[in-house]
Amino acid sequence: MADALISVLLERLASTTYEYIEGGVKIVLNVEEDVEKFTRTLRVIQAVLEDAEQRQVTDQAVKIWLDELKDVSYQMVDVLDEWNTNILKQQVEKQEREGDPNALVTKKKVRFSSFSRYFCLGKVSRVILRHDIAQKMKDLNDKLTKIYEERKKYQFLSKELGIQQPQQPQQPQTASFVDISVIFGRENEKKVLITNLLSDSSAEGKGLLIIPIVGMGGMGKTTLTQLAYNDDRVKTHFDLRKWVCVSDPFDEIKIAKAIIGQNAPNSNELDEVLQCMSTSIQGKRFLLVLDDVWTDDPKKWEQLKVPLIQNGAKGNRILVTTRKHEVAKMMRATRNMINLRELNDECCLSIFNHMAFSDRDVHEFGDISKEIVKKCKGLPLAAKTLGSLMQNKTKMGEWKEVLNSQIWNLEKVEQEVFQPLFLSYNDLAPTIKCCLLYCAIFPKDYKFKRDDLIKLWMAQDYVISKGNKEKGTTGDAVFDNLMARSFFQDFEKDLDTVTIRRCKMHDIVHDFVQFLTKNECLIIDHGEETTSESKVFGDKVRHLTLRYVPEGPLPLFISSYDCKNLRTLATFNSRITTIDPNLILQLKCLRTLNLSFNQIEELPKEIGELIHLRHIDLSFNSILKKLPDTICGLYNLSTLRLVHCTNLTKLPENMGNLINLKHLYVEDCGLLESLPKGIGRLTSLQTLDVCSCGGDKDEAFQIGDLRNLNLEGSLKIQLRGDATDKSEVEKAQLWDKKLFNLTVDCGTNSVEILNALRPHPDLESLEILGHNGTPWPNWILSLHNLRFLTVRWGGETRCELLPLGKLECLERLTLQNMLGVKKSITKKAMESGPRFLLRTQTSAFPAGDDSVGTFMKHLSRRHTKSSEGDDSLKLDPCKSSSVSLRNSQFFCSSRRCVLFALSNYDLVCVLKLEKSLMIQDFHLLTLWPE
Repeated sequence: MADALISVLLERLASTTYEYIEGGVKIVLNVEEDVEKFTRTLRVIQAVLEDAEQRQVTDQAVKIWLDELKDVSYQMVDVLDEWNTNILKQQVEKQEREGDPNALVTKKKVRFSSFSRYFCLGKVSRVILRHDIAQKMKDLNDKLTKIYEERKKYQFLSKELGIQQPQQPQQPQTASFVDISVIFGRENEKKVLITNLLSDSSAEGKGLLIIPIVGMGGMGKTTLTQLAYNDDRVKTHFDLRKWVCVSDPFDEIKIAKAIIGQNAPNSNELDEVLQCMSTSIQGKRFLLVLDDVWTDDPKKWEQLKVPLIQNGAKGNRILVTTRKHEVAKMMRATRNMINLRELNDECCLSIFNHMAFSDRDVHEFGDISKEIVKKCKGLPLAAKTLGSLMQNKTKMGEWKEVLNSQIWNLEKVEQEVFQPLFLSYNDLAPTIKCCLLYCAIFPKDYKFKRDDLIKLWMAQDYVISKGNKEKGTTGDAVFDNLMARSFFQDFEKDLDTVTIRRCKMHDIVHDFVQFLTKNECLIIDHGEETTSESKVFGDKVRHLTLRYVPEGPLPLFISSYDCKNLRTLATFNSRITTIDPNLILQLKCLRTLNLSFNQIEELPKEIGELIHLRHIDLSFNSILKKLPDTICGLYNLSTLRLVHCTNLTKLPENMGNLINLKHLYVEDCGLLESLPKGIGRLTSLQTLDVCSCGGDKDEAFQIGDLRNLNLEGSLKIQLRGDATDKSEVEKAQLWDKKLFNLTVDCGTNSVEILNALRPHPDLESLEILGHNGTPWPNWILSLHNLRFLTVRWGGETRCELLPLGKLECLERLTLQNMLGVKKSITKKAMESGPRFLLRTQTSAFPAGDDSVGTFMKHLSRRHTKSSEGDDSLKLDPCKSSSVSLRNSQFFCSSRRCVLFALSNYDLVCVLKLEKSLMIQDFHLLTLWPE
């Protein structure tokens, strides 16, 4: 953890941009020397951290030394934050002095890439910065110098010397031999794998098929490969079989020599070795196993792959085991990839029993065995390790002790189960390590949202936002990296964007990150605050999660444990109603405050003292009525979540002071009729999920105030009453904002207002709710990238259908609350113009697919009475003699009839649209006029 933290701090020191108002610069004398010395010292210490991190496990003195180093590093981060906060405050004061609430602040930026001659600070109203910041910097420098001197007595090995660390977990060597009698499970995976090995297909088209087996450490990738490698059918099928344990680094010469075998040349010239390898496999059908591959460098792989393709016989196979999805992508073999998942409890129990009861009666501890196996969560290595741990335990008390213990407190588990995870962890970049370890704040089995997790990382300064890619690693890149390395699992995808939106950690991975952060991340359930585990930590805890807090105040025991250094405070499954102001004042280092899903009525005004706060989540506090005005003094606040605060009536007037606010969520705040005017000058704002427009034009946010916001993602505009006019709507300049989704709740406004809301032409998703006009917006056919369209009519007007076939990218169309079709395009126009073409990645309904009947039943459920009073869905006869009705299907139930014709997997639906009909995912839909 220390190595990751130091790397983040050095990156921050080197790249932080300080902003100050022109004409208000003061030089802080004598700071430059201290800062440069601090940075030099920190870099020297960084070189020995790899050794120190490993030795702290067995050497308590080293652990204390590392803790002191982390304390100083955290303090330095906070000093830099105080510095920048004062600058932000001066910018806000300048706005107020100028008296123009909509004025944008003129800023200059100074980048300290190599620590320029002076640190420049904004002009301040008090003399605190000149002395206080400089003094803090000097004190921290003295502390770091002391730590630097102490390091010498530990004789750490420096990474720069290229010395292999003695405590570093070693990459285990593997071989092809396996005892089949002790293998349990994986029958289906083995069957699929052997079928691919023996088949004649070749993805490369040149006689070579690459099959990656991907999974987290300890999942059984090597064991599955051994089973296939030693299968009699496989042995007979291939002329040559070779097993190479690759590990890290990927050494082409070593691999090539292993393939050659005994006749390998002594030369280490790559070309000579590859030529010899080519000769050894010439004309032979071979099976090559590359076990434990880590590198995703395509250059290394291509050098080895080319001679393998060009020489062996048809039907060659390469089996690759890896923990990283990037390896399979680099090898262009994702089509044949086998993702190895957890074993079921029955197979894990078999492994456990085999290890634990080799010469004893299995039934002796039968029930408790099943409970212990549940700790394994389908990980074969964990079942094997826990089974061997219980081998010599003969008393029920010993078994119960293991059952009730935290898994990381078992030394054998730490040594054997966590070792493969250590290998994956040590392969991560420092920034990614920080992000992974932060996930220890979540309870087990918690499904976190991708976007929320990234914002939490940003609040700790681990990653930066998308808009600042040049300044560091983006959260999306980190999330994708951890996902690809099997640290995350159980993915849920967004149906529209097909991106991962939610996932969770495997329980063993969660145990692992909690093991690594047990001095810094703490999860306490209500009633456990007096346990010995909670008492140990005190001011070392940086991230605290509380669970199951009953109705009442936020527990005061937090302050009794001296948690003054907390940077995260989160609650889950709690019902907190009040917060003691004195407790808030003790949390001066807090950066993330998550009090969602509680019953808080009021937030203490002392919240404004927490200047480091970046992330506040008060969502689903349904009785929260208002926020204190002091919250507007949190100049570092980046995310404010108020979703479903149904009693919230207004936001503080000075919200425009939150000049770092990037994400504001106010969805489902039903009583919040408008937003403060000042939000219009938050030029950093990227997300505003709902924009309520209307009210007093001098005090309330108007739709035209959107013009200065750099919004992205999704936006919902609520047009309240007749408070908007066309000229005001045009000021919003939506055509200049690259949104993915736009939702417009029309209220009682006319189609002229909709016409003025013309979005960016690259918009991909559009929802129009409560549309009362017969005509559609005049810009809708210009949205050439539109993929998803929803229109819900709100009046009694019969609607008009446009030739939406011009929207060639449209994938889903939803039409709701239609009383009927007033007018469609003419038959002549239909025959000459483009048809209504909706493209999807798969066929609509293949021949004989039951989904046709399923859809028709769904259609019947959504059908309501038509305007003529009958209960039928009106049909016209099919008017196209050129359509071949190969697989016609007819459905009729309760006087509601629909005729579907499938022609070459295109769906032709001939009908009149009635109320509440939803049409989606069709390949071809033709709408005929009345």
